Amino acid sequence: MLYEGFDYQKFFTGKPTERVSMIPAALNHILGLEEGKQGYIKAVSELSKAFALVSSTDEAIAIWDEVGFFQAIKASMVKYTTVKGKTPEDIDAAVRQIVSKAIASNQVIDIFTFTGLNQPNISILSDEFLEEVRGLPHKNLAVETLQKLINEEIKITARKNLIKSGSFREMLENTIKKYQNRAIETAQVIHELILLAKAMKDAQKQGQDLGLTEDEIAFYDALEVNDSAVMILGDHTLKAIARDLVKAIRANLTIDWTVKENVQANLRVKIKRLLKKYGYPPDKQAKAIATVLEQAELLYQS
Repeated sequence: MLYEGFDYQKFFTGKPTERVSMIPAALNHILGLEEGKQGYIKAVSELSKAFALVSSTDEAIAIWDEVGFFQAIKASMVKYTTVKGKTPEDIDAAVRQIVSKAIASNQVIDIFTFTGLNQPNISILSDEFLEEVRGLPHKNLAVETLQKLINEEIKITARKNLIKSGSFREMLENTIKKYQNRAIETAQVIHELILLAKAMKDAQKQGQDLGLTEDEIAFYDALEVNDSAVMILGDHTLKAIARDLVKAIRANLTIDWTVKENVQANLRVKIKRLLKKYGYPPDKQAKAIATVLEQAELLYQS
């Protein structure tokens, strides 16, 4: 499964620097293979099930370390890359089996230690950290690290802002699709992911720059402000619409409003009147109303 000449025993017997370098090197190699990640996870899952059935036999005990090493790589892959269906049991099983033999202390070692990165605050994604990622020798692992962190940031954004999270998710998916299809070089994928991370960081400051609250900027985005027909209204008018939308929606919320058709119908009328008042393009109003209501449900679910 691992590349030829890979000596897993060094993870147990080698110097600290050798042990620390083993997992990222293995991960990087696997991630560079076509279907490598999913194929490896499937293979080790099957190995673990088979091993559990015979774990008390002498033959199984003889390969205990080797199986544990494969499980440790899988655990790191599941925990630190974007793998669907991960479970705490996947990680705990490997940790219990291998930590006592591979690590001399009780210190927790994570992917950032493995790769030589300073652990970042993922809600910030600082320029310094992004440049550290760009310089990683393990390029496939760098892609996975960025994808993981950006994905987590998108999840946070999705709790508050429908439009921004959707836009960022689409950009991430398009970049990763090119990476998976080998349409662009790994270094270019890293560059595009870094640009996306910086765009997300800049977006966090947009509300402050415009003088809008977090809720207001979410409705500002819901107004399709990048549409040329809408842009002619200008920021001053769009900000006024966003502020009035927040006031109007909050004033008309009731318990279980998201399932009460009469309340939603009343909100649609009020939103339409508000858009008309500010001269919002008539042919854009229907979509804007639907998006504003969807954004309202995201923010104000009872």
